Amino acid sequence: APSAGNRQPWRFVVVHDPALKRQIGEWYDEGSRIAYPDRQRGAAPRPAAEERREPTFSDVPVIILVCIDAVSTNPGPRSDFVRGASIYPAMQNLMLAATALGLGTRPTTMHRHHEADMKALLNMPESVDIAAIVPLGYPGEGEHFGGKRRKPLSEVAFNDRWGQPVA
Repeated sequence: APSAGNRQPWRFVVVHDPALKRQIGEWYDEGSRIAYPDRQRGAAPRPAAEERREPTFSDVPVIILVCIDAVSTNPGPRSDFVRGASIYPAMQNLMLAATALGLGTRPTTMHRHHEADMKALLNMPESVDIAAIVPLGYPGEGEHFGGKRRKPLSEVAFNDRWGQPVA
């Protein structure tokens, strides 16, 4: 994957251990409740596809912590924008390779409220940040990749000027 200055700051922690996945999953769930408090109050009905029980981190074979090593990045100010440009292409490549092998993935950042706890649990150095978590496993029966919730091209791509449909 490309990275600023070809520094390749990505690091990946592949977690198999059920107890570790369970603890990380609890922190993820708490982060999700903080980020989406209305889901717990039942303010809006959930779409039919989401009424089924969501898998937990304990259910998937592995979770991958996509990390960026600050020591390996540009020695200038720690800009999240610049750092993201160096880590997210690597994450996308990982996810595309997994899909090619028939595996399902989903990036998430709901861990942010407990990042320090996760780093301590996994003995990670202070200079490393967890950019995202990617659960990795086989899709459930009847599930398929992509397509079902993609926005139409006319909403995401424009010709010459904002709002001009792509021909």
